[in-house]
Amino acid sequence: MPPRWPFLVLWLAACAGDPAADTPPVLQGEADVDYPPDLFVQGVAGTTELQLFVDSTGVVVPDSTRVLTSSGTAALDSAALAAVPRLRYTPGQRNGRAVAMPFVQPIQFRPGP
Repeated sequence: MPPRWPFLVLWLAACAGDPAADTPPVLQGEADVDYPPDLFVQGVAGTTELQLFVDSTGVVVPDSTRVLTSSGTAALDSAALAAVPRLRYTPGQRNGRAVAMPFVQPIQFRPGP
């Protein structure tokens, strides 16, 4: 009797769908993030990467957010986290359908001239 595992591998691959058909959620408008004033004046810059989970309606699931990569400044990371409830998204898509999915949202802090 031939082994069954090659069939299982092919079946699992077929069920997984095409990862290239996934599109992540898209931020609607600008990220409304409060730059800590003292850090702005000092010229402190950085990027905080947040791991978010957005549902199929484009809403960030409460308590799903975490700092994936720190900016190196705790106050910038805290400002990024505080902005999450104000962020709105177009939901992610899988094979043309809106789906809930995790993704990474970078928040950049760059003081102006």
